[in-house]
Amino acid sequence: MKFQAEETPYFGLGPDLILNALDDVGWRTTGTLMPLNSFENRVYQIGVYDEYKEYEVVAKFYRPGRWSHNQLVEEHSFTFELVDFELPVIAPIRQDQASIFRVEQFQFAVFEKKGGRAPNLEDDAVLSWIGRLIGRIHAVSATQPFEYRPTINAEQFGRTPVRFIIENEFVPVELREPYQGLVDLALTIIDTAFNQNQDCAFIRLLGDCHPGNILWMEDGPSFVDLDDAVMGPAVQDLWMLLSGDRESMALQLRKVLMGYEQFMEFDYRQVSLIEPLRTLRIINYAGWLAQRWNDPAFKVAFPWFGSQRYWEEHMGHIREQIGLMQEGFSI
Repeated sequence: MKFQAEETPYFGLGPDLILNALDDVGWRTTGTLMPLNSFENRVYQIGVYDEYKEYEVVAKFYRPGRWSHNQLVEEHSFTFELVDFELPVIAPIRQDQASIFRVEQFQFAVFEKKGGRAPNLEDDAVLSWIGRLIGRIHAVSATQPFEYRPTINAEQFGRTPVRFIIENEFVPVELREPYQGLVDLALTIIDTAFNQNQDCAFIRLLGDCHPGNILWMEDGPSFVDLDDAVMGPAVQDLWMLLSGDRESMALQLRKVLMGYEQFMEFDYRQVSLIEPLRTLRIINYAGWLAQRWNDPAFKVAFPWFGSQRYWEEHMGHIREQIGLMQEGFSI
């Protein structure tokens, strides 16, 4: 493996810097700080107080270099727009009209701490409820596009991470040619699927709409992370709610759409993009691990990455996805 970084991305982000950063923008911290589970960003539960009580907030320090300031502003503006329509998303807290702050090389935001649980996606009523919420969100998000956030496509989310993997020699030498051949075939099929859907509308999306980003509270679901907001087809925000075999996923999607279509029309041609989008996510995930390998937290959390076994299994998943894409998905 050739890739070596000169410096870790979160070098210097220690407790004193974190607490002082919040103090400097108007919070009064108690000195308590607890890291929360997050790899892409660094997220902390931090004790603060006012004249009435002590309580906790969540501070997110964005990975340096991942998003421009304009892209973060656009994400936050989208979140505030959804809140203005009384949609349950957890928005950053404004201080003096600002929601993005900076300390040294780090941009950060502060959020209210919320409690809840994971949604029970085996419950048809839950699927329909989440579908209604996503439909309401898409009805708002379709009114205007992002200007700075990325758009889902095979080049940025597929070929770019693959080039990084190959150029930095993450794949064992004896597997490089078979790997390249597999991803080339998969991405060609993905290109074809997107071309066949080129007249389908692309809208602002939550982007990473999996169950881990849905917090179920007493009054229903809330979305907790818009960090991956992108432009793309509406089905991108739906397919990660599905699991099991084809028949099960088709039934689940029908339940989701029963709720979704109460608020937003769904273009059923986009169903053909489910397996291409899943394949793109699998390819991109390997690239994400490779591109983050300079972060010590990744080496600890993903020690198997880069091994012969990992790449053999990864290639097996791509082969399986090629078959599923060729077979097609229908409901």
